[in-house]
Amino acid sequence: MRDSISRALLWVLRLLLPAKGRHAAKSPATQCPPVPASPWSRPWTAPSAREVREIFHDEHTRHLPAPQRERSYAAAFARIGVDYDHPTMPLGSLVRRERVAA
Repeated sequence: MRDSISRALLWVLRLLLPAKGRHAAKSPATQCPPVPASPWSRPWTAPSAREVREIFHDEHTRHLPAPQRERSYAAAFARIGVDYDHPTMPLGSLVRRERVAA
């Protein structure tokens, strides 16, 4: 009997007193989500096409073997503050993957 009385009392109190704090009713669902910022609204931070062309068409690196040429490209990009992860390097021929016993 006490349980049904306490449930009825809680139901009446919830109707009369609005919730506050953590369990308060959320804001209405009619609010629009925030619009993401356009990537064109901030200044260009990557190197220009002219800078990249100068790095890849450098006379000093043209006759180097592929691994040394890639290291030279990585060093040139590091000088201008860009992370270069060897995208033109055929790593399959250089790196051998061996099975690891688990």
